[in-house]
Amino acid sequence: MASLNRVQLIGRLGKDPETRTVSKGKIITTFSLAVDRRWRGEDGVVQHETDWFQVETWGSKAEFCQKYAHKGQLVFVEGRLRTDRYENQGETRYFTKVVTRDIQLLEFRNEDHEAEDVEETQDSEN
Repeated sequence: MASLNRVQLIGRLGKDPETRTVSKGKIITTFSLAVDRRWRGEDGVVQHETDWFQVETWGSKAEFCQKYAHKGQLVFVEGRLRTDRYENQGETRYFTKVVTRDIQLLEFRNEDHEAEDVEETQDSEN
């Protein structure tokens, strides 16, 4: 039986991406992504909810994010979910993050982080 692990999100960066180098010189960039949801409740009042996702990107996409992505910027992320675990005071903790396959900036921001009407994209790697 086939399986599928794929997620697509559009949201805003919660903070500037953080980049670090790991084993064998590989580059990894991480950032938080806020995805808003709005709906009208039974009482007619507009409700608002924000889900937060941790996003991880590698290689050339990590370099791209480091250079062009900034807090508050609207982005499209496509990838897969990965659940990691760690031990904390003898208790196993789990957390799920999005590992990107593709990322597209839906707003391009200039050096002052002001939105411009230009779209920049980073194609997926095979």
